[in-house]
Amino acid sequence: MDKILIRGGSPLRGEVQVSGAKNAALPLLCATLLAPGTHELRNLPNLRDIDTAVQLLHIMGAHTTAIAPGTARINADEIACAEAPYDLVRTMRASVLVLGPLLARLGYARVSLPGGCAIGARPVDQHLSGLEAMGAKIDLEHGYIEARAERLQGARIYLDIPTVGGTENLLMAATLAQGRTIIENAAREPEIIDLAKALQNMGAQIEGAGSDAITIHGVEKLRPMNHAVMPDRIEAGTFMVAAAISRGDVLVRDAEAEHLEAVISKLRQSGAEVHCVPEGIRVRCEGPLQPLRIKTSPHPGFPTDMQAQFMALLTQAEGTSIISENVFENRFMHVSELQRLGARIRVDGRQATVDGRVELLGAPVMATDLRASASLVLAALAAENTTEISRIYHLDRGYERLEEKLSHLGADIRRVR
Repeated sequence: MDKILIRGGSPLRGEVQVSGAKNAALPLLCATLLAPGTHELRNLPNLRDIDTAVQLLHIMGAHTTAIAPGTARINADEIACAEAPYDLVRTMRASVLVLGPLLARLGYARVSLPGGCAIGARPVDQHLSGLEAMGAKIDLEHGYIEARAERLQGARIYLDIPTVGGTENLLMAATLAQGRTIIENAAREPEIIDLAKALQNMGAQIEGAGSDAITIHGVEKLRPMNHAVMPDRIEAGTFMVAAAISRGDVLVRDAEAEHLEAVISKLRQSGAEVHCVPEGIRVRCEGPLQPLRIKTSPHPGFPTDMQAQFMALLTQAEGTSIISENVFENRFMHVSELQRLGARIRVDGRQATVDGRVELLGAPVMATDLRASASLVLAALAAENTTEISRIYHLDRGYERLEEKLSHLGADIRRVR
């Protein structure tokens, strides 16, 4: 397996381009199943999870053609298979997002229960109860979800928690349902808005995306989409933290400030300068870093996907910081690896106490999940000597050409096989 070697101590300087958002691209690829014809998606990131989603579409009968870097055409005329097999779904839990589109278009779907990063239970019960409210008959047998419905019916659905995947699945399913569907306590993430824009481009009637109540008026059929994937706000946030932890000066091109308000606020509280400019977001940091109190919560709160990166940053703060993880129950797996670099972190349930003012020293470490991988890269940028990060296939699931982009900013980083 590949490894990444990083020699720390180099301030990052320059400009870096944000890629398309993985968490927006995956539901958009699944949404192509809703309508026959040739769809076009632009600004697709070149990531392992995107490759997995394309393989899944191929199994179902869709044909994907790359026509330029980051641009693909997906022909969904013939969807002959309504099954998402275990071998693919176990590697990427977002595969469950084919459930709503397949059921809405074909009236049947058989999808393996999902896998993915081991950062918490992340059950799909909200997806299933919502589809049942729309008239679907759901069976769970031999590790598979089997769903049937002659035609889904509009319904009023209340989500117990504002699940992003559940909101996306039900939103896609409701576009072809008969009548009106209202999703209450819906997730409000920017990726939901991006999906709704693409569906509206296909002819869907959607109101309220980005709020906690989304109304969908079902239509008889949809047309193919032509859509550009939004910039990846988590990748952007990671580069912003990289600028701060390395005491650098970086312009993150195409970063959307409105998607990153909580991250920007916490970076400014830490002592970093953050300037929102027409080209993106510029982060500069020279002075001492200040400790923080962070509580993760669904959007527009502080994103759980930035918690690990900020933990790395706060090992360099002038004092003690407190991080409360309120979204996933098992998202401190990176702590033990940061401790191998010299970090002083104590975990008590869902709360971590980070003592700053430590000198990190390079050591061999191992990535445990996608965002944990990013935290190790960030910590390595601030550490003395060389850090060796293994199991970086996690990074490749969510960051496009990360080592190349950091190298262009001045980091001493390389991938070895």
